[in-house]
Amino acid sequence: MKKIYVTDATLRKCETNLSFKEKLQVAKGLDKLCVDTIETRQITNSKTDILFIHALAPLLKNSVLSCPVQLDEDSIETTAEILKDVAKKRLHLMIPTSTVQMEYICHKKPKAVLEMIETLSKKCVSLCDDVEFSALDATRSEKEFLYTALKTAINCGVKTITICDTAGEMLPNEFEEFVVDLYKNVDGLDKVNLSVECSNSLNMATACIISAIKSGVNGLKTVITGENYPTLNAVSKVISARGDSIGVSSNVNFTIVDSYIEKLIYSSNSTKMISNITNNGFSNDKSEIQLSKDDDIKTISSMVKQLGYELSEDDLANVYSEFLNVASKKNISLRELDIIIANSALQVAPTFNVKSYLINSGNVITSSAHIIMEKNGEELQEVCLGDGPIDAAFITIEKIIGRHFELDDFQIQSVTEGREAVGSALVKLRSNGKLYSGKGISTDIIGASINAYVNAINKIYFEEI
Repeated sequence: MKKIYVTDATLRKCETNLSFKEKLQVAKGLDKLCVDTIETRQITNSKTDILFIHALAPLLKNSVLSCPVQLDEDSIETTAEILKDVAKKRLHLMIPTSTVQMEYICHKKPKAVLEMIETLSKKCVSLCDDVEFSALDATRSEKEFLYTALKTAINCGVKTITICDTAGEMLPNEFEEFVVDLYKNVDGLDKVNLSVECSNSLNMATACIISAIKSGVNGLKTVITGENYPTLNAVSKVISARGDSIGVSSNVNFTIVDSYIEKLIYSSNSTKMISNITNNGFSNDKSEIQLSKDDDIKTISSMVKQLGYELSEDDLANVYSEFLNVASKKNISLRELDIIIANSALQVAPTFNVKSYLINSGNVITSSAHIIMEKNGEELQEVCLGDGPIDAAFITIEKIIGRHFELDDFQIQSVTEGREAVGSALVKLRSNGKLYSGKGISTDIIGASINAYVNAINKIYFEEI
């Protein structure tokens, strides 16, 4: 019977959005369930971090406390020093291995990332007996590079390797084949603990985990609640019901998981917040979370970050001022906060202006867009086809500018009622890993969408060019 080690990442996913008391409550509850490892968020040398670790350490009787480290040697030393009095501790090194994330997160080429993995792995191992290396976005990595990255970490003495299906796009049989391939091509992988962390984008994370276990994996990661990651309850039910048939067991007390987790999350004032954050920033119903005029700037800052934005102090102050103005009249949903950010943050002089647009669309023709824009007094125009009028418009704008942007989110809604209703469009573009939002308002929803798209692009150009 193979032992499966369960790590719960609720405190890492929730980051700073739980109160000090609630974090201790969650960790203590997980420890009572005999979860093997509890992951906390990345810690620094702040008084709050030190106090939290000192308060948590004596409460943990069964679980290892795992802390992610920042990607530099000095920070690793700081984290190790803060953890020195914790009986069972782990340093957790998280580095992306896919080309896109290496560029966006580390701003390094593959060769430099390998050097960083070696340097930081050795540093962690020199300071702590238990070290974990997580290959972020592993399933979208170049295979040969991933093999080399994992071998490098293993050769440095790392005891746990975690493979992250960050995108959550793999089917269970594909993930099983992926794990088998790693065992065949990475020397020494069978000598360490191999763990998996799966996103639940296709609602198959639990199935992928079980497939990975059947392929030889002996570790998995869960959260208490949330839709974008496998839950401890869901995984425990599968292992409890079918563990004997697949030859696995766990230290987790499955007999009380269901009732204990229910008691744990509903005894906390932050139940919705836990669910919200472990769902990658917002629930399926963004109106579920309601913010009021009583929420302070720290709370709003936290929600802004969970929506994906990195704002300067000035922009955050502008957003909070507008938030208070609106919240004095009504509670604010996350969707409305998104619009406030688009209106209030990073207001810039436009690089591009829309002079005119002509859209042709129908059920018997391919949609097309002819757009004329102006930049520094020069008129620029293009005509493009697309899958629908808005797609055609966005493609045309990108062709005019000569650059493609990742469309992170697109929302349209009615602001007023009636046949002449005013429509609002919100566009969120991602550039170099950072999120930019633009808003447009018009009685023509296509015009509103075009203006929102160009508004977001102007913010990108203001910062990057």
